[in-house]
Amino acid sequence: MTHTGGHQGYYPGTRADMTMIASDDTSWAMTPLLIVDLPFSALLDTLLLPYDYYRQGNQNTRDRIKTSEEHNLALSHGVDIDHVPPMTATTHSQKSSAHKK
Repeated sequence: MTHTGGHQGYYPGTRADMTMIASDDTSWAMTPLLIVDLPFSALLDTLLLPYDYYRQGNQNTRDRIKTSEEHNLALSHGVDIDHVPPMTATTHSQKSSAHKK
């Protein structure tokens, strides 16, 4: 499941198992299941190393949607999108606070 979202680095399933095993919040019933799952996660993560390497530089779906929305917003306001830097959270919050005054 860790390979279905955005790129999370190498061996994400193995790291998730180890994090849950080490966590105090993991129940006593879950820990043996995680220990059994650990070698399978490590094997699958190893087989998926080329895929993880390929995805390393790619944008995930959320980033592509955000870029597309910013592009469409700029177009709808008649802004020359080729010469506008991307909007940051700080810039957006400054505009919001200025608008509220």
